[in-house]
Amino acid sequence: MEKISDFTVRRLSSYYRILSDLEQKKVLTISSAKLAEFGGITSAQVRKDLSYFGNFGTRGLGYNVSELKNEITRILGLNQTWGMALFGAGSLGNALFFHQGFRDDGFFFRYLFDVDLGKIGTKWGNLEILAVDKAKEVLKRDPVDIGVITTPKEAAQDIVDLAVEVGIKGILNFAPRELVVPEGVSLRNVNLAVALESLSFSLSI
Repeated sequence: MEKISDFTVRRLSSYYRILSDLEQKKVLTISSAKLAEFGGITSAQVRKDLSYFGNFGTRGLGYNVSELKNEITRILGLNQTWGMALFGAGSLGNALFFHQGFRDDGFFFRYLFDVDLGKIGTKWGNLEILAVDKAKEVLKRDPVDIGVITTPKEAAQDIVDLAVEVGIKGILNFAPRELVVPEGVSLRNVNLAVALESLSFSLSI
């Protein structure tokens, strides 16, 4: 299979959410044109995105909503569970930890780490916040798939290096800085400031 672009994967995520909503509303079938309309793109783009992964739907009838949703679930890896470690038990980390949508999609926090002595030993839900200097020992003994970083930017690269050392292959970074990871480790950056700056630009022109 040719390399699938991040843009295609993001659109698949959008299709997944659209189809999940339609399934809840008991909608049985949908055309590529209607799916494109909901996604704000063209029907040709929908068909191209799906064609990377197989032949879906029936000409003249469209796609079966539940079947297509299940296929995209499999493609996105949402048919399995993913263990995560959170580095940084601040306000943003708290919001992410308690976000139900992650659990609904199979993403579960298994460990919380911080450097604040006032937080270490306290609990969020049923998980105790551990000292970050215990992370290496804990995660080598019980590995996770994804590291979520909400630390101050000054600490972020050290945390990434630690995560790589213990074998974490996926990193979601909220710290506002560029990070370096070796080949074989997937890094995704979420910079809220950049998103707001983009909005302010759009509103200013």
